[in-house]
Amino acid sequence: MSHGAGVCDVDRSNTRSFACSYAFTLRLNRRGLMRSVGLAVFVSACAHFPSQPRVQPAYWGFTGPWDRNSEASVEQHGPSLERVITGWIALDTTSFRPLQVYPDSIGKGPAVASRAMALITTYFGTRFHPEIIRGLGENAQASAITAGAIAALVDSGGYRSVVVDFEGMTPRDLNQLLTVTKAVADSVHAHGVSTVVIAVPAGDTAAYPAALLLQSADLIMPVLYDQHWSTSPPGPIAAPEWVTRNLGIRVAEVGAARIVAAFPLYGYRWRRSAETEIISYDDARRLTTMTNTPLTRDHASDTLHAVSPEGWEIWVSDGVLLETLVREARELGVTTFALWRLGLEDPAVWTVIGR
Repeated sequence: MSHGAGVCDVDRSNTRSFACSYAFTLRLNRRGLMRSVGLAVFVSACAHFPSQPRVQPAYWGFTGPWDRNSEASVEQHGPSLERVITGWIALDTTSFRPLQVYPDSIGKGPAVASRAMALITTYFGTRFHPEIIRGLGENAQASAITAGAIAALVDSGGYRSVVVDFEGMTPRDLNQLLTVTKAVADSVHAHGVSTVVIAVPAGDTAAYPAALLLQSADLIMPVLYDQHWSTSPPGPIAAPEWVTRNLGIRVAEVGAARIVAAFPLYGYRWRRSAETEIISYDDARRLTTMTNTPLTRDHASDTLHAVSPEGWEIWVSDGVLLETLVREARELGVTTFALWRLGLEDPAVWTVIGR
């Protein structure tokens, strides 16, 4: 991708170029990202720097249909969200056919129905199943049959937007991934879906090249969380520097206008003698208060953190972290944000969204 001879060269008669150079210089000086991202990413990003005035941010929310807290969150705060992902459609690991995993009581409500989205995923049981996409991608007829069945389920649920989440693929699986995502996107578009969003791992541009995926889809959704995850050592879930680096790479690929940045609302509690558990902001506060364990902000990652002598460690997202992530993403030109997962959030998140 060529952007001229200079490094974000400023043409004095070109306001857009000047804004690009100035904004990225500020970011590099303040965050020190040049060392970690590399100059090439920011040169590329300049081509996609927004030339129009900034618009108000839009927020989407993922629900957990199994979680009453998620439903309560939508009931109380749903009007603040432009879209709500309420329908869960998973691909069966044996037949590769789509299944409505949970009844969508949230998305059927009149207050949400016009904004409800479906999630189409290979997550089934306890993990993603990339072998489903590999199998479908090798057989055009099977891929078309599954795509048609997905479209029928989406249509019957009244969804007009979908998020496709096929995680766990490798660069060797690219042809299969493109085959299946195209079949799904074409089928649901033909059934009246207006927006197809492809979720992509934050920094894996080899297995999930955004430009190729966007030949079929309308938007991509970088998953900007699980920097540290349930089976990794403890650490922040979405440190601002990590998020900005990976989001900047995606902006350089396809431009900010075609990106929905997904941010976390949850936390993890790593335990010495048990599996790591997902923890809500309220539960993190409750637990640390009950055990007299300080929950303080780690300034390097802007994330709340607690370590107990009893052998557990918490890292949890809150409104302050979300505000930081949104502000830095907007400096890259991104204006739409998806939040994972409603029902786990710090109540202050809604103050951030309302600004």
